[in-house]
Amino acid sequence: MTRLNGRALRLTVFIGENDRWHHKPLYAEIVHRAHAAGMAGASVFRGIEGFGASSLVHTTRLLSLSEDLPVAVVVVDTEESVRAFLPQIEELVGEGLVTLEDCEVIRNAGRDEEPRAPHGKGEN
Repeated sequence: MTRLNGRALRLTVFIGENDRWHHKPLYAEIVHRAHAAGMAGASVFRGIEGFGASSLVHTTRLLSLSEDLPVAVVVVDTEESVRAFLPQIEELVGEGLVTLEDCEVIRNAGRDEEPRAPHGKGEN
C-alpha cells in the first residue's frame, strides 16, 4: 500500500447503491480492486438524497425511492497510480459519474502507528 504525503489525485465514482458487478455490490468490487491495486485508500459513502443522469431523485424521505440511494466511492493515491487504475473503472462502471480532483494529503497514518499529541498538548 502506498504511503502518501503531498500532492495526490482523488477519484470519485458516483453510482447507485443497487448497482451490481456479477451479483456483488459494485461499490464493493471497486474497493476490493483498489485494494488489490495497492491504492493508498478507498472509502464508500452512502448518500441520503441525490440524482444523476436519469434525473430521478432518490431519497431516504420517500420510502418508495429509498431502495437505490446514491453512493460515492472515493479512492486516493498518486496521480500515476490513479490514472493506471482508470481502465478498471471504465470496465466496471456502465452508468454513473466519475471525477478526478487534485488534492493534498496532509496525514496518511495506519492504525499501527503511534498517535501524535495535538499541537500544544502533552508538551511540558
